[in-house]
Amino acid sequence: MRGAIVGLTLIIGLIGSGILATSGPQPASPADAVGAAGVPSSVPDVLVSRQLLESQDLRIGDVVDLSPDPTAIGARSFQIVGVYEPVPDPTRFSAQRLEARLHLPDMLDLIADPDDPQATEAVDAINVALRNPAEETTFSRAIVRRVPGVSVRSTTRTDRGNPFIVLEQFHLAIAIVTILASTAFLLALMVMQSDERREMAGTLRLIGLKKSRVLTQVLIEGLIIATSGAAFGIVLALVSEEGFNRFFQWRYDTALVFVRISPTVAWQCVAMSVPLGIVASVVASWTLLRREVLALIRR
Repeated sequence: MRGAIVGLTLIIGLIGSGILATSGPQPASPADAVGAAGVPSSVPDVLVSRQLLESQDLRIGDVVDLSPDPTAIGARSFQIVGVYEPVPDPTRFSAQRLEARLHLPDMLDLIADPDDPQATEAVDAINVALRNPAEETTFSRAIVRRVPGVSVRSTTRTDRGNPFIVLEQFHLAIAIVTILASTAFLLALMVMQSDERREMAGTLRLIGLKKSRVLTQVLIEGLIIATSGAAFGIVLALVSEEGFNRFFQWRYDTALVFVRISPTVAWQCVAMSVPLGIVASVVASWTLLRREVLALIRR
């Protein structure tokens, strides 16, 4: 079993479990072979997260003692050979990612229980990738039937209990309410603007322009205003996107992207804002053009 998965690595939470005992360069034992950097060649390698490297003032090449016990019992020495950025996890963005990655044989030797010979042969979880995701239910039932007591769960849940789906629906509800409220506010502004241009509309009617001609002019004007507003909103979002991401990434010390304005999101905004702006302009102007010419020019 160990030979088949010798190339795998595992993540260990160092500070949370008290696994980091000491750090800093360690002198080599005379009985050990010494490498080019003055470190015994028998010392296994370890990768540490960027957050751990910075918080503990470590450097690549340092030798650290790791132990599964907070009191450093059974500690073993490892040499830091590299640093990595933990994969951003939205469910853990506020947690400190003080982690390390060990080779599986080193991990098993570190946490082995002398009183339990089978401790290194047990696993808590196994990830399985299906060629046909549609067979997920069939596969789950087959595993549960053959190995009673095993829990089979999908890592790509789409049920309503998924917190990210619930969050997405909450954002959708907020977006709908915001669009409806902004549309009503925009319509009120357009009605007031049209009322202020009442005399100009009456003058255009007196010189012979038909209602359809004036309405077309209003439609073009509304299209220009709505398109300009949508473009301004997208540019403002793109400009502030980097600032939001940098602030929250600094605040929570993570590489997680909090705000992303994708082309799909931009086109959705344009598809909603431009028609709503045009409709608001036409509705506000149409209520004005329905009046008699003399009423428009106050005669």
